[in-house]
Amino acid sequence: MALYRIEIAKRVRKDFKGLPRDDANRILRKIESLSNNPRPPESKKLTNDESHRIRIGNYRVIYDIKDDVLVVLVLKVGNRKDVYKR
Repeated sequence: MALYRIEIAKRVRKDFKGLPRDDANRILRKIESLSNNPRPPESKKLTNDESHRIRIGNYRVIYDIKDDVLVVLVLKVGNRKDVYKR
């Protein structure tokens, strides 16, 4: 199985600045694990969208999978109450 490359959108870097360090490290480890399996059992495909999400405690990571170029593009990271707002 090929490894996917992880790309993180610029605005996601800003999202990380407001997070507690322990939570940010845990989220980064989970994002890195997506390179081996971008569709882990705990991921869910979002309704009316091509994006997926994974849960890490009270935080959510929203990402797209581009199978044709083996890329996982992380679009948004945030608290579950705010992350789905556009």
